[in-house]
Amino acid sequence: MLQKIVVEIQFYRRLLVDPETPKLAKWCLYLGLAYLASPIDLIPDFIPVLGHFDDLLIVGGLLALARALTPRAVLKQCRQSVRPERR
Repeated sequence: MLQKIVVEIQFYRRLLVDPETPKLAKWCLYLGLAYLASPIDLIPDFIPVLGHFDDLLIVGGLLALARALTPRAVLKQCRQSVRPERR
């Protein structure tokens, strides 16, 4: 599970630095990162379930939007560059 998370982080990092990734998609990724790092939330995290659910919806939506705005060839290239080694 941890390896899968690391692979996803590497994928989005590659997507951010790839020159063929559209600027709007990069902005979505930066906004998602900023929202995660920001101490300001729409629903405070101390409220059980709902506090973390809004983070999941907003960040997940921004990631999905960034993927939708990025050409498939770029997504495929970035995904292949971070494939975990099989043992």
